[in-house]
Amino acid sequence: MRITILAVGTKMPRWVDEAFSDYAKRFGRDIGLELKEIKPEKRGGGVTADKGIAAEHARLLAAIPPRAVLVVLDERGKNWTTQQLAQQMQHWQQDGSDLCFIIGGADGLSPALKAQADILLQLSALTMPHGMVRVLLVEQLYRAVSILNNHPYHRE
Repeated sequence: MRITILAVGTKMPRWVDEAFSDYAKRFGRDIGLELKEIKPEKRGGGVTADKGIAAEHARLLAAIPPRAVLVVLDERGKNWTTQQLAQQMQHWQQDGSDLCFIIGGADGLSPALKAQADILLQLSALTMPHGMVRVLLVEQLYRAVSILNNHPYHRE
């Protein structure tokens, strides 16, 4: 299984990059994990939020791997437990599916991209900086994989 995380935003603080890298190293050989940073559209100078979202939409579409299950992070999405995420990942793995998770930019994602998603997933009801979302997402994906591998990282 390959997991691609598309995240609008570049130049994250060092702690974000270090934390993400730390979890990415833990996945092992069975799961390929890739983070693709998508350049955000600059705002101002006539570039409205809607125009910015449209430009980011085009960049995101171009980066989505073919035939991947598309999971878009959205505040109105399904609110899964880690155990539910692990169960769904097991189904996807058994189906031979690759996954693509999308983290939007400061103004969010286009309605068209959300409509294209196989799943809208809420990571938290809290408002978080985008760097924190990257770290939390990769940690939860690692935790879900750990559950599937009966690793003691997850305790109930």
